[in-house]
Amino acid sequence: MPQQNLKRVSLMLREDQYSKIHETGINLSGLIRDLIDDYLSDFKITLSVTEETRELYDLIISNTGSNDEDLEQYLKDSLKLLLRDKIKNMQSLEKELLKK
Repeated sequence: MPQQNLKRVSLMLREDQYSKIHETGINLSGLIRDLIDDYLSDFKITLSVTEETRELYDLIISNTGSNDEDLEQYLKDSLKLLLRDKIKNMQSLEKELLKK
């Protein structure tokens, strides 16, 4: 990696966040830089999921040699299904409202 100019900043964390980061031994500066890059990227999204979904994601990705790019087509398909379901729900709601 080419040498980059870095700036030192002060950061406030909750005690539980600090403890968990310290326990894992994660390089906090590197983590924050990566998260900022992800946040500012035009081509990355962040999803909040349940513990079960996270465990399933970790299991499948780590055991199949897959990556997020492999997952993308499945995510697009799921988003299309979600949209279809939402449209059906809205159409049903519209029918109900028109009856009144």
